[in-house]
Amino acid sequence: MEHKKSKETALKRFWKILGPGLITGASDDDPSGIATYSQAGAQYGLSTLWTALITFPLMAAVQEMCARIGMVTSQGLTGTLKKHYPKPILYLMLLFSAPAIILNIGADIAGMGAVANLIFPGVHAIFFSVVFTCVLLMLIVYLPYQKIAAVLKYLCVILLVYLVVPFLYKQNWTDVLKHTLIPTISFNSDFLNILIAILGTTISPYLFFLAGNHVGRRYET
Repeated sequence: MEHKKSKETALKRFWKILGPGLITGASDDDPSGIATYSQAGAQYGLSTLWTALITFPLMAAVQEMCARIGMVTSQGLTGTLKKHYPKPILYLMLLFSAPAIILNIGADIAGMGAVANLIFPGVHAIFFSVVFTCVLLMLIVYLPYQKIAAVLKYLCVILLVYLVVPFLYKQNWTDVLKHTLIPTISFNSDFLNILIAILGTTISPYLFFLAGNHVGRRYET
């Protein structure tokens, strides 16, 4: 009985501290990413599946490196750059990262507006984008991050749908395996643009900062 109770306590403790890391990983599956993958599938079918074998290790390596920086320094990437590197390095990082992050956030909000427009076609997507922006700003300003994270980690459960959807549609698993293991490349601008978009949306710039900041805060406390 005591063993069962201690096991339940350990699970509750694990779930309590799970939030930030889970959210960091799930944040990469953002609206702009979903829109990019959907466009790739709609235009080229299974032809871009092989990119997962390249993008996933790169994404995992980036998050791992930034998280280890947070573990060692108890700070995020920006704090580490500010403390241990010359100011020109920090400014150069900001120069390249800030526009990319802002554009990525804009693409995410636009993607959310477009999806809402599919559900309510009578309302323009821009209206939804403005509403989502205002709601998000209010939540960020008036709610502490701990409360936001406590809600977001439950929403991450929705991502389990990805494990179900492929089996709801009849697939040719031989073709799936073939296109996953054997790269298919078309040397035209549209296909190359899709490849760049997949790489860019999978390794999102804000992942560099989220992973380090979350782990840094945890080890600081």
